[in-house]
Amino acid sequence: MQSRLDKSPVATWWWTIDRWFLAAFLSLMGLGIVLSFAASPAVAQRIGLDSFHFATRQIIFTIPALGVMLAVSFLESRQIRRMALAMLCIMLVLMVAVLYIGVEVKGARRWVSLAGVSIQPSEFLKPAFVVICAWLFAEHKRQPDIPGNLFAMLLLALVISLLVAQPDFGQTMLVLGTWGVMFFMAGLPWLWIIALGAAGIGGVFAAYTVFPHVAGRIDRFMTGEGDTFQVDMGRDALINGGWFGVGPGEGTVKRVIPDSHADFVYSVAGEEFGLIMCFFIMTIFAFIVLRGLSTALKEQDDFTRYAVGGLVTVFGLQSVINMAVNLQLMPAKGMTLPFISYGGSSQIAIAISMGMVLALTRKRPEKRKQLGFAPSQRAMPAE
Repeated sequence: MQSRLDKSPVATWWWTIDRWFLAAFLSLMGLGIVLSFAASPAVAQRIGLDSFHFATRQIIFTIPALGVMLAVSFLESRQIRRMALAMLCIMLVLMVAVLYIGVEVKGARRWVSLAGVSIQPSEFLKPAFVVICAWLFAEHKRQPDIPGNLFAMLLLALVISLLVAQPDFGQTMLVLGTWGVMFFMAGLPWLWIIALGAAGIGGVFAAYTVFPHVAGRIDRFMTGEGDTFQVDMGRDALINGGWFGVGPGEGTVKRVIPDSHADFVYSVAGEEFGLIMCFFIMTIFAFIVLRGLSTALKEQDDFTRYAVGGLVTVFGLQSVINMAVNLQLMPAKGMTLPFISYGGSSQIAIAISMGMVLALTRKRPEKRKQLGFAPSQRAMPAE
């Protein structure tokens, strides 16, 4: 335990960090490792790999993810903005590159290989996009003559265009939803809310018309006809687990789910550990989102408020989409469950996002000044 008298960077970090956030993130990382041992052996054996291939790689991914999250949490607000700007520029270049040299999987190009390592640029683009948009909204509010809102709209249009070109409809909706929440926090007029809502509905209809795979998923969800094997098995796994589960390693339905270690790990948690575990996981995600939004609303600095609100929103929306697909509450969409699903790009990108949240919510002296506790504002002694 660090002493409060210790002024070293680590001690200062420990006493200023939001330890509730930190505990929640560590809990999800731990659950991710535990559930990888439950969900991945059947998948590995099916494709001829060692039983614990994916579980071992999950641990390998989690270690640097933890290191990245803690390292980012040491940064100052200005350093977060600079880091986000650099990430945004690099990932926009990679998003363009992936359209030409990316690996095509099921008709979509979302991955690019660099030095033998596969990277999904859209995962790293999200936190950078959120932070830069937060900065643009904050600058416009600080100085209305700065066209920050306009630049944020142009950046949104660029990002959406690149995502649609891959195509990645799920990430498109995720980015759009998060941007809308941030714009609302920045004082979005009601006329804009109506216009953006109409544009969103129009976009869904356009995607249904233009992209056959989107139409197919929506049709299968609405009618129950066609190839619904994976989502049906995910539902059956949850039903088979009941309230308390069949026990670790005893699940049977999970063995036939193709993506049980990735998009359907939530169903595996339900089968082996029961709905109690599902509710527990859901509670951790809800706690992070609600605490993040509550903290954001208390922030005096506009940039911090928008950035924290946006980062926890994209984190929460992604988890809701994953769990809703597992529960057959929305059309199937390949979306990882943050910190729990298997995936290197997802783990590192989410670690960066949550490291930013930890950094921006630290109890810093400048925040006390904003709240009126600066030394210059204290009452002067009587002469």
